Amino acid sequence: MNPLEVLTPRGQTFFWLGLLVVLSGMSLGYPDVTRVGLLIAVLPVCALVLTRRRPPSLAVRRVVQPVRLQPDQRGQVEVRFVNVGTRTSVMYLAEEHLDPRLGDRPRFLLPRMDPGEERTVRYPVRSPHRGAFTLGPLGLRQRDPFGLTYVALRLSSTAEVLVLPTVHDLGDDRLRASARGSEGEQPQMVALHGEDDVSIRSYRDGDELRRVHWPATAHRGELMVRQEDRPARRRAVLLLDSRRSAHGDTPSPSFEYAVSAVASVARRLLVDGFVVHLLTPATVRDGSAAHPMGLDEMLDTLARAVPEPDVQLEAIAGAAHTFTSGGVLAVAAVVARDADQLRHLAGIREPGSRALAFVLDRKAFTDGKVHQALTRSRGSGILADAGWQTVPCTPQTPVPQAWVQLQSRASAGSLS
Repeated sequence: MNPLEVLTPRGQTFFWLGLLVVLSGMSLGYPDVTRVGLLIAVLPVCALVLTRRRPPSLAVRRVVQPVRLQPDQRGQVEVRFVNVGTRTSVMYLAEEHLDPRLGDRPRFLLPRMDPGEERTVRYPVRSPHRGAFTLGPLGLRQRDPFGLTYVALRLSSTAEVLVLPTVHDLGDDRLRASARGSEGEQPQMVALHGEDDVSIRSYRDGDELRRVHWPATAHRGELMVRQEDRPARRRAVLLLDSRRSAHGDTPSPSFEYAVSAVASVARRLLVDGFVVHLLTPATVRDGSAAHPMGLDEMLDTLARAVPEPDVQLEAIAGAAHTFTSGGVLAVAAVVARDADQLRHLAGIREPGSRALAFVLDRKAFTDGKVHQALTRSRGSGILADAGWQTVPCTPQTPVPQAWVQLQSRASAGSLS
């Protein structure tokens, strides 16, 4: 670090003025003037020597309560400082670096701390926007009592505040099953007490003889078989259109609408007993799309979702084909843009299965005008021709209202 960079404008003025007075006193033969100039020049040098330019030995830990915030919910960050060094720290003016969407940057005075001493500072955070926001790093500033030197340091520790997407109440109506509503049948677990706890039913044509329950057959006087299979839990796949080319740059109202719609549907389906998979570019890359998600994991993933460049629906549709066989429910939030890409998405629906789509009109989200004809021709029409039930969505379409329309159309529509 250049020593002159540590001096404030006042300190540099003192230094150069002192040298000028010293030279003037020496050239004019005035020793007293020379001594005064020397004193003026030495003062910022002494302040420079006494100023600590190394980061202090402080351990910083942040605790956010609650860890996961709802939009516009007020949270509190507790910052704990511990002097882990062997020397007493000096006084600093501290400033926490925050995303502007969390509020103003908090500034506070960090007093001297003896070795092992702990200090705690608290400040509020709140954001109306969904996202994962970083707290820190912490900036420290130090000035000497005369204002001649200035040192800025940074403590690299950080933390995260997670603001979840808005989740709408979609009502209590359960989504009706279609076709089998599951990927066939799965074995029922035999109870710990033995085979006798497996349910028994009458013999039907086509049942295998190895499943005949002979004790029950002898007791009833008719062939009885073990009912070892039961319908599997219904499965759903949620697809989020994350194309930056479709939504535009962040912040994107259409993308926030899509995230909120997917989050709301996820909660509704999980309450109804569905096993739910979430397909986004991020979950496809890290492999988490292959595993069912609970509500908390789903909301955390959606909170971090952002529109991504160089992303196409073709890749998401290709990953969805793994799940959409055997009557699996597919729900998508997609922008009515690029007919070729929409055809890739339309093709994931298997005969006998149900597919629902929130079709977003990007222009309506961009300029606030409704373009229903465009939405129908480029979005709903392509998907509807493939057997999807769709609903055009604009900023004036509440997510619960769009869901009700999808349910009514799904109940009225016929499945091929």
